Amino acid sequence: MKIWVDADACPGAIKEILFRAAERTGVPLTLVANQPLRVPKSRHIRAMQVGAGFDVADNAIVALAEPGDLVVTADIPLAAEVLEKGAHALNPRGERYSADTIRAKLTMRDFMDTLRASGIHGDGPAPLGQAERQAFANQLDRLLARRRA
Repeated sequence: MKIWVDADACPGAIKEILFRAAERTGVPLTLVANQPLRVPKSRHIRAMQVGAGFDVADNAIVALAEPGDLVVTADIPLAAEVLEKGAHALNPRGERYSADTIRAKLTMRDFMDTLRASGIHGDGPAPLGQAERQAFANQLDRLLARRRA
């Protein structure tokens, strides 16, 4: 298992959880972004900078992810693509995407895009709180424990 992170929008607190998990377990962790990233010096952690442009980081993650890998992203279309490849997908708020739920999430995302395009603006997501950080850490631990089993 490798962990791939859609790092452009990943909260710093979630990156810190991932850094600790990579060090603790030895699972390779790669943060993919359009901009330079600072990561701890570690043989298990690396940053990969891709070119600028729409979905360039997402496309790189899809190309590199393999069955059984974990992709951390809030991007629902990216999650759908890696699920199709047999990888796991986890939202930074601790929600695990699955084949059973991804279609509904894509439909809701498209609906919200339509509302925004028509001039109806909703509030963005709430700030990442302690409960979400804990939910993410718990889901990550479950996935990593399953890998060892």
